[in-house]
Amino acid sequence: MSIKPADEINENGTGFIKNVAIDTVIFGFHDNMLKVLLSAYKNTSYFALPGGFIREKENLNDAARRVASERTGLDDIFLEQFYVFGDYARYDPEPFKIIMEVNGNHPSESHWLLQRFISIGYYALVDFTKATPTPAAIFDSCNWYDLNSMPPLIQDHTQIVQKALEALGANLDNKLIGFNLLPEDFTMGELQRLYETILGKKLLRPAFQRKILGLGILERVAKKWTGGAHKAPYLYRFISKKM
Repeated sequence: MSIKPADEINENGTGFIKNVAIDTVIFGFHDNMLKVLLSAYKNTSYFALPGGFIREKENLNDAARRVASERTGLDDIFLEQFYVFGDYARYDPEPFKIIMEVNGNHPSESHWLLQRFISIGYYALVDFTKATPTPAAIFDSCNWYDLNSMPPLIQDHTQIVQKALEALGANLDNKLIGFNLLPEDFTMGELQRLYETILGKKLLRPAFQRKILGLGILERVAKKWTGGAHKAPYLYRFISKKM
């Protein structure tokens, strides 16, 4: 979970469902690299996934969409619930106690934010070029990080990212992941690099192209201008009716 400013949540968490949190793994694809959105807590060295809590009269999916929207500035976001994190080993109130104390709050041992939480994981896929990372008041920053150069994360957030990546790989074809991470028009090479990044392995170009074209999910648009028409790759886009 990720805590919020003390003026938004009182000692007892009035108005929110207790002991349940949401953590969102927000992915973007840029410069042939898959990136994840992370926040840095003020006055600490702690980094975390964007997270939040569920209001008592709020639908679960609406809460997840609210959290993702607040951090990216986007409304139309692809969200997928992928796992529930509830192991007792993830319970460690000390970082959250420190975060509150260094920011001028002195929680009692019974403060609801220091209790054990079960976290519902969602991954979100956004257009990197359209997102505006926006930190909550208790964070210093909210920025994109390459998957292979993330800072250490609080609690089990590194494992949450890994689990989200596994879910992405399992859903690559049937969820049309690329539709949400690539621009409207893209080359086959760009799509292949996205697949390779998510799967963590190289793919043979001819086999990949046959597989993708065989799915019937793409339409060819035109050739991409690169200065030499005979070498320019074709541009593709996803067929909307296949979504």
